Amino acid sequence: MASKKIFGIVLAGGEGKRLMPLTADRAKPAVPFGGGYRLIDFALSNLINSGLRQVVVLTQYKSHSLDRHVSQTWRLSNLLGSYVASVPAQQRLGKRWFSGSADAILQSLNLLRDEKPDIVVVVGADHVYRMDFGQMIDAHIESGRGITVAAIRQPISLADQFGVIELDEKDPTLIKAFREKPKDAVGLADSPGEVLASMGNYVFDAEVLMDAVRRDGEKPTSNHDMGGDIVPDFVSRGAASVYDLNRNDVPGSTDRDRFYWRDVGTIESFFDAHQDLIATLPVFNLYNREWPIYSQQLNAPPAKFVRDAKGRLSETIDSIVSLGCVISGAHVERSVIGGWTTVESGATVVDSVVFERARIAANAVVRRAILDKDVVIAEGATVGVDHDLDRSRGFTVTDSGITVVGKGVHVP
Repeated sequence: MASKKIFGIVLAGGEGKRLMPLTADRAKPAVPFGGGYRLIDFALSNLINSGLRQVVVLTQYKSHSLDRHVSQTWRLSNLLGSYVASVPAQQRLGKRWFSGSADAILQSLNLLRDEKPDIVVVVGADHVYRMDFGQMIDAHIESGRGITVAAIRQPISLADQFGVIELDEKDPTLIKAFREKPKDAVGLADSPGEVLASMGNYVFDAEVLMDAVRRDGEKPTSNHDMGGDIVPDFVSRGAASVYDLNRNDVPGSTDRDRFYWRDVGTIESFFDAHQDLIATLPVFNLYNREWPIYSQQLNAPPAKFVRDAKGRLSETIDSIVSLGCVISGAHVERSVIGGWTTVESGATVVDSVVFERARIAANAVVRRAILDKDVVIAEGATVGVDHDLDRSRGFTVTDSGITVVGKGVHVP
């Protein structure tokens, strides 16, 4: 990576309405993921693995558990001025909260004035992926433009789900147009069946970023959004570069997970991302030692799989089971089980995601469900079996049939 001073900003202030009820009591970046992580751990791990040592996390909604996680987990040595710091909305520009991601940076420009970086990396806090930002920074410097937007190739059939980047015919690094969820997307010149979707990650020259958010803040018609307002402004002036994730080479990655990226902003995508983890050859590999995903280390004993009182064996198939769990004469299949969870005699958990400290009592059945922390499923109770019953009990049931049980609920 080029020898310039780099500063990282993680945008972590979104409400996460589409992930309700998982975000009823926490910010979206603080939602548990993969048994032992929080969503924000993926963005922070990528920045730290890329060599960044000064990173701020801009928070706003229901940020207590997120702030606590950042302060307890992401403690860097300050000997060389290293830190990951959570910065809440401070109303520096008046009695108002952040009105968008660009406004969040505008209201936090004191951080850039204090550190005086050359380059600023701005990333979202709720995507699951691996990326070496050092390579993107080098490409940004080489381009000579003020902003570089990270993009990933997606099937053209999914173009209406993303912000789509169209390239200049003569210069494939120059963004010609940025279109939000187009119905008539045009395929890439080298791959007509694909488009370039914005990943929500950006590299800026620091002064250029500061000027951009100031100018945006003066526009009364702006939504003050990085993707919706700042990027199109640069594109209109011919000043935006694209960085294709295909150029990124992350140490330890495999052909199967090299270009994995998932926006887990909905219950369906959150659930599907967990299914990607538990495949025999995982679509996203948590076991890459050369580019680890860091998180808080749980002080807990190993998971244990035992017979029940009747001598019935536990069966755990194609699943992730976290520290502190006890599976006793139960059947767990294609599921992710969070720490300190117990699954008791005769219980069945299939195609499900279970957060920390859940208790699934004897003979209970959980199918295609997400259970938040401290959920108790009583003996013989069911979740995800009868959707009408689930709805009558106040549980969320998605169109695809995923039942979500909120934090601390007791299912009788």
